[in-house]
Amino acid sequence: MFDNLTARLARIIRDLGSEARLTEADIDAVLRDVRVSLLEADVALPVVRDLIEHIRARAVGAEVLRSLTPGQAVVKIVRDELIQVLGGTASELRLEGQAPVVVLLAGLQGAGKTTTAAKLGRWLIGRKTRRILLAGCDTYRPAAPEQLKLLAGENGLECFVGAPGQSPVAIASAALQLAHARLAEVLIVDSAGRLHVDEEMMAEIRQLHEVLRPSDTLFVVDSMLGQDAVNAAASFSSSVPLSGIILTKVDGDSRGGAALSVRHVTGVPILFIGTGERVEELAPFHPDRMASRILGMGDVLTLIEQVERGADREKSEQIARKVIKGAGFDLTDFRDQLRRMRSLGGLAGMIEKLPLAQFLPGSAAAQFNDRELVRLESIINSMTPAERGRPEIINGSRKKRIAAGSGTQIQDVNRLLKQFQQMQTVMKRLTRKGGMARMMRTLGSGPPRGFRR
Repeated sequence: MFDNLTARLARIIRDLGSEARLTEADIDAVLRDVRVSLLEADVALPVVRDLIEHIRARAVGAEVLRSLTPGQAVVKIVRDELIQVLGGTASELRLEGQAPVVVLLAGLQGAGKTTTAAKLGRWLIGRKTRRILLAGCDTYRPAAPEQLKLLAGENGLECFVGAPGQSPVAIASAALQLAHARLAEVLIVDSAGRLHVDEEMMAEIRQLHEVLRPSDTLFVVDSMLGQDAVNAAASFSSSVPLSGIILTKVDGDSRGGAALSVRHVTGVPILFIGTGERVEELAPFHPDRMASRILGMGDVLTLIEQVERGADREKSEQIARKVIKGAGFDLTDFRDQLRRMRSLGGLAGMIEKLPLAQFLPGSAAAQFNDRELVRLESIINSMTPAERGRPEIINGSRKKRIAAGSGTQIQDVNRLLKQFQQMQTVMKRLTRKGGMARMMRTLGSGPPRGFRR
C-alpha cells in the first residue's frame, strides 16, 4: 500500500541517517521533502501540518543539533511522530459485557464489510477460542446474505440472515435473541452500506446501534479510497460512537494516505488491516511496525508471527523424522513447503517485510514472483507418486510427459529437479552437523520428539 511513500521517505531517511552534522537549513530541506511525500500519498493536509510541526519542534532542538549522530536522531524523531499519528500503541477489541458481546460493522458499500465479518470471526476463534454468530443486516446489496452464509460455512461460523423483506433492525433484534439462545459469545453484525454517505444510512446505523448496544462499533474502510475514506470516517464518527477502524485492501495499489489520516480525524484507533482476499488475511494493527514499514525499515516481527502461526508442527516433525532416518526429503515434502510459503503471503509478501527491501535492484525484485511458486507446484502435481518419491527415475520421456501435463517446458522440469537436489543436499548436511534442531526452530517448532543432538 505504501510503496511510493516508502520509496521516497526511505531514501530521505537513508541519506539523512548518514549525515554527521546538520543545520537548521538541512532540517528544513528534509521536512519539505517529507511534506511533499505525504501530500502525494493523499495524507490529509491537517495531518501533514501537525506531523511536520511536531517533527520540526523536536528536530531543531539540542536533542538533534548537539547529538553525536544528528542524522540518526532525526530519523528516530520522524519514526516516533509517525507512530503517534498512527495511534501510539496497538489497541484491541474491547469485547466488554455479558455474552453475547456485540460487534457492529459499519461503512460504505464496497469497503469489504461482509468479508471482514467472516475474517474477524475466524480471527476471534483462532485467537480467543470463542463461539461466533454472524448476522447479515445488509438488505440492499444483492446476494449479500448468500455471501455471508457461504463465508460462514467455509470457516466454521454460525450465521443468521433473517427472512426476505425483514428490516435491518428486525434482523438485528432476531439475531441478538438467537445469539442468546445458542450461547454465542460474540455476535458480529454486518450492516448495510451505500455508495456514498446519506442521511438514510446514518439513521439506520444509529437505529442498529440503539437496538444492539454493541461493545465495539468498527468502521470498515477501503484504504484505496484515499481522501474519500477520511471524509466517510468523519461522517460515521459524528453519527455513532466508533470504537475502532478496520482498514481493508491495504495490499492494493493505493497511496496509503487513509491509514495516516483516519486515526487523526476520528480519534479512534485502527484495530485491524485486511492484507488480502483470503479470510485468514486479517492482521492486528501495530503503529510502530507500520511506521517502520513506511520508513523502509521492514516489519520482521510480523513476518515472524506469520511464520509461527502458519507452522504445522506435526508436519514439520514428520519431515524431520524422515530425514533423520535416512528416508529422505522427497518432492511431496517440497510441494508442501511451497504451499506453506504461499499461505504466508508468497515471496513478495515476505520480502516486503524485510528492512530496505525497496532498495533491491529491479532485476532482483523481479525474481520474487509468486507465479514461480505456482509453476513449481504444477510441475510436481504432474508427477506420479513414484516420481515424487524417487526423482532419480525421471528420465527424458517422463520429463516430456510432466512438462506437457503442467503446461511448462522440459527446461522448467530440469530446473525444478536441480533446485530440489540442492535442497536435499542442505537437508543431509543438517542431519550430519546437528543442525536439525535449528532448522525446526526456523520452521516454527522445536526439534522432533526423541531427537538427540
